[in-house]
Amino acid sequence: MAKIGIVGTGTWGTALGIHLSNNGHEVELWSKFPDEIESLSKNHTHINLPEAVIPDGVAFTTDLKKVCMDKDIIVMAVPSIFTRQTACQMKPYIRVNQIVVCVAKGIEEDTLKTQTDIIEEELPMAEATVLSGPSHAEEVSRGIPTAVVVGARNKKTAEYIQNVFMSTRFRVYISPDILGIEVGGALKNVIALSAGMVDGLGYGDNSLAALITRGITEMGRLGTAMGCDLITFYGLTGLGDLIVTCQSKHSRNRRAGVLIGKGYNYEQAMEEVKMVVEGVYSAKAGKQLAMKYNVEMPIVEEVNQILFNNKAPKDAVNDLLCRDKTVEHPMLSWDK
Repeated sequence: MAKIGIVGTGTWGTALGIHLSNNGHEVELWSKFPDEIESLSKNHTHINLPEAVIPDGVAFTTDLKKVCMDKDIIVMAVPSIFTRQTACQMKPYIRVNQIVVCVAKGIEEDTLKTQTDIIEEELPMAEATVLSGPSHAEEVSRGIPTAVVVGARNKKTAEYIQNVFMSTRFRVYISPDILGIEVGGALKNVIALSAGMVDGLGYGDNSLAALITRGITEMGRLGTAMGCDLITFYGLTGLGDLIVTCQSKHSRNRRAGVLIGKGYNYEQAMEEVKMVVEGVYSAKAGKQLAMKYNVEMPIVEEVNQILFNNKAPKDAVNDLLCRDKTVEHPMLSWDK
């Protein structure tokens, strides 16, 4: 049995708390909001996970020191825009070689740092790792079969996390490509926004398939320029996560995109979704990374134009379709 502290009581942190408790581990969930902790403690349900029941053994606290101290694993489950701030507050309570598993997805807009980059900066004494993949909280919390991947610099650490999280309903793979996992996890949210816009515009399956296929191409193109392994983008945290985020009714990024396709601006869409829409924050970072590494990412560029320059989604689709003619795979050649 492992002692696990989960920092963040959003749907994903709570779903992992349910899963890990059912796996036989000692779990404690933290939120800075007393009302949230009171509701979770009293009802053992999460307002946004109405079909899930939190096991009686799960503990709840507003004390950041308590959730961090003497834990085998700390799961960092706050929205990506709050990772740095929260990690800084955690620092006094983190021991040397403390395993921190980050489950947020996003790239910091100002610095272009990944989530584990941020944790390593703010908590240099800790061992930062990442868990990611096609894993909606609504389904994990109900024990629906799911597969994810853990990225770590040390194989033994990856195997330890794998053993803690693995179950008959939650399969865990391991990988050394932390950067690839995080780049895929962040950028798929941007592509998912555009996928939602396709639905909002009333387009069909052909359009969605084109976006997913060309989206994974853009993700892999940038990732390899940054030093990631291309094969990562055709695994769970690239193609797998992209498919589920672009198509699922649970995807907040897709839902926000649908609203934008219908005429909402991104602020109105986020207000309607009532949850953090990570793709809005990762869109600017994706564009900046494309410029930094001199990589062509037309879908990411058009999403930025829609979000921040008031471009009509319909015009963005037209501009994508009317770009200069090209080949699909530049590495292939003709015999004649």
